Amino acid sequence: MTIPEISRRALMKGTALLFASTALARQALAQAAPSGGRLVVAADSEPKNLNPAIVASNGVFFIASKVVEPLAEASFDGKDGLAPRLATSWEGSPDGLSVTFKLRDGVTWHDGKPFTSGDVAFSALKIWKPLQNLGRLVFANLEAVDTPDDYTAIFRFSKPTPFQLIRNALPAVTSVVAKHIFDGTDIATNAANNALIGTGPFKFAEHKPGEYYRLTRNENYWDKDQPKLDEIVYRVLPDREAAGAALEADEIQLAAFSAVPLADLDRISKIDGIKVISKGYEALTYQLVVEINHRRKELADLRVRQAIAHAIDKKFVVDTIFLGYAAASTGPVPKNAPEFYTSDVATYDFNPAAANDILDKAGYIKRPDGNRFSLKLRPAPYFNETRQFGDYLRQALAVIGIDAEIVNADAAAHQKAVYTNHDFDLAVGPPVFRGDPAISTTILVQSGTPDGVPFSNQGGYANPELDKIIKQAAQTIDTGARTGLYRKFQQLVVADLPLINVAEWGFITVARDTVLNVSNNPRWAVSNWGDTALQS
Repeated sequence: MTIPEISRRALMKGTALLFASTALARQALAQAAPSGGRLVVAADSEPKNLNPAIVASNGVFFIASKVVEPLAEASFDGKDGLAPRLATSWEGSPDGLSVTFKLRDGVTWHDGKPFTSGDVAFSALKIWKPLQNLGRLVFANLEAVDTPDDYTAIFRFSKPTPFQLIRNALPAVTSVVAKHIFDGTDIATNAANNALIGTGPFKFAEHKPGEYYRLTRNENYWDKDQPKLDEIVYRVLPDREAAGAALEADEIQLAAFSAVPLADLDRISKIDGIKVISKGYEALTYQLVVEINHRRKELADLRVRQAIAHAIDKKFVVDTIFLGYAAASTGPVPKNAPEFYTSDVATYDFNPAAANDILDKAGYIKRPDGNRFSLKLRPAPYFNETRQFGDYLRQALAVIGIDAEIVNADAAAHQKAVYTNHDFDLAVGPPVFRGDPAISTTILVQSGTPDGVPFSNQGGYANPELDKIIKQAAQTIDTGARTGLYRKFQQLVVADLPLINVAEWGFITVARDTVLNVSNNPRWAVSNWGDTALQS
């Protein structure tokens, strides 16, 4: 799945310019040196809530992770794949009922107040557990956080909670916010959700809607050698073609999350001074899935789901829609999660003839118009690839006599239709695997999720055996036994097809050669960029 880095390392000297509409001084953009300078980055969206303690999503992390820090970050070479941030160590008790964090001394918030264990306890109990989209699962059994001193936080759980889960979740779910900013307020509406105050290497400076976000150097950052940059400016460029053009013109220096269209990568990689990098997304694997509404009589029939799986040519999807920048999926856990992944699952080879035969034998006979029945198909609007796969899936289903009507909508309308109103038969979704199946994967198939929870099982699927395994794994503290349960989980999901996993992919970063220390951790785009630098 990892693509070799494409790079032309001849240095192009030039002045980085923002468009006049950004209202930023052009002279400052030319200041690029290893000890400072302004990095201008493409951003394709403007999150409504920028607080990563509440909304743990890549769109939020992309900006906020430079300002608000987690207890630990993902690492290529750190112990258990982690590097310390606000915590310097973490240890789980043998009974799974507590985890002790030792915290970093000498850290201050951007407003000058000291960071303490009280901030961690407040964040965990008042935000991560009750409010955060991911934390409410990870910390479901968290009942207290003891703070015997300013630099120790002891998480106490009402039921055994796997340390493996807590450890794997640290980068995504433990963004710490300041108690003195949020305590006693309506947390959901606090202005600090969009004017961030953190402990990170950069301070939040300003946001001009529709134009840019600007972050500035934290002169009092706890790592005295960081940050290297003076400023980071995120230019709002919703059009991916515009990001590529801005890079070529040296108006921006970096575009992450495949902001440059895949179709342009080969050409842009040949331009002097530009490098194309696939590394740095290993802990952010996106999965292309077909979500299924099991309330629909035909789709509640396993034979129909099997036929749909046989109708999808995964190789075509990888080669044509993703241009090779992806891999075919075997199930709900991606291959680059070796701690949990197993290939010992059922397979559904591309075979339209077999699919038609299955449907014929199941009694879904073709009508005179060649169709057996019709379905409503909603492709997620977030990426070009999800929309393109929707078009492909409609054609693939037509080959086996299923008439799929595509219904497109913007992100808000799509989420409401699929995850609240259940107004779909099939949907194309891009869930993210975040290091542990319990964080964001089991929710895709577990029954009982309330209406309105995005990226969850809103298809009405229920499998008591699968639910039992998910519940058991959530309280199994032995790592080997827990890993075994998740391998069984994969086998059951692929056998019963509550959803269909099609492909898995990471993203591509395109940057000028002047940008140093790019993609040096598995969540680089959503990490703090403290060591990122510019070479003049």
